[in-house]
Amino acid sequence: MGMIVKIRWEKCFVEQFPIQVKINSIDTDMQAILLAAGHGTRLRPYTNIRPKPLFPVCNRPLLHRLLAQLRACDCSPILVNCHHLAEQIQTALAAWPELLIQVEPEILGTGGSLRQALNRLDNDPVLVVNGDLYHDIDLEQVYHRHLRSKNDVTLALHDYPRFNNVGVEGDRVRNFGAREGARLAFTGIQVVDPEVIELIPATGFHHIIDLYQELAVQDRVGSCRVDGALWRDIGTPADYLQLHGELLAGNQDSGGWLVDPAARVGAGVVLEGWGCIGPGAVIGNGARLCRTVVWDGAEVAANSTWVDAIVTGNPDIDQAARQSGAPCP
Repeated sequence: MGMIVKIRWEKCFVEQFPIQVKINSIDTDMQAILLAAGHGTRLRPYTNIRPKPLFPVCNRPLLHRLLAQLRACDCSPILVNCHHLAEQIQTALAAWPELLIQVEPEILGTGGSLRQALNRLDNDPVLVVNGDLYHDIDLEQVYHRHLRSKNDVTLALHDYPRFNNVGVEGDRVRNFGAREGARLAFTGIQVVDPEVIELIPATGFHHIIDLYQELAVQDRVGSCRVDGALWRDIGTPADYLQLHGELLAGNQDSGGWLVDPAARVGAGVVLEGWGCIGPGAVIGNGARLCRTVVWDGAEVAANSTWVDAIVTGNPDIDQAARQSGAPCP
């Protein structure tokens, strides 16, 4: 990995007027915050029992994949915040002792979380990544783009019609919630200068887009285009299942199914379409599964049928998802 130019803000005094300039230094480290505190309301009831960043994707917790991507960029430090079902996040991070963990007793919003984390980080730009993304975006490219720019904030944007609501003009971000004109979608990946975070109140909830809107008017928010990269938001149960379909359906070698070696699959089980069976899961004799994700430790009753389902191991949630005798088109 080549060296990057890292930019540090320092105050300088020219005559009697304080100004800020960018002082270049050579460094290979990036620092990052991974946001994992949200309630995941659109994924209820599943998020009532597991926080969204711990949803398994192809039998691997999404949070672990995101952390591996940050590690691959030599990010240090990495801070993970948590609030909803925080103890589960903390347990999932036990094998990563070098991480900084920020437990938030109340929801702070992205802005409030960044502000609380500020004193635990270096005085350098911060890469911020939402904890509910599955992507292969080049994070170093986004970070480098910010360092080479004069932006106070750089948002990773792409053309994704379902979510295109960021108004842009060239590489400049002009407004948020746009309904006309040139628009792109925010990926949930951004780089923020520490001076911007210092503008956020030191305590309480803060909706950072309000601040970004003010900065955009001052031409201080730019973009890094990441079109063509794989990016999926697992915002709803349908999105979560669709992601698995995209990742597994084309895998003819496995027949479209990923079965963990630690799972137990009974006699006469029929696996159709695509799906995953996580570690410790038990599939009863004669069960039929189609386009279904079975979480770690979950049990599927003998002779039951599941189609387009997420099987969690929680009886109340799973009963609502079960489709007995349903066909698999």
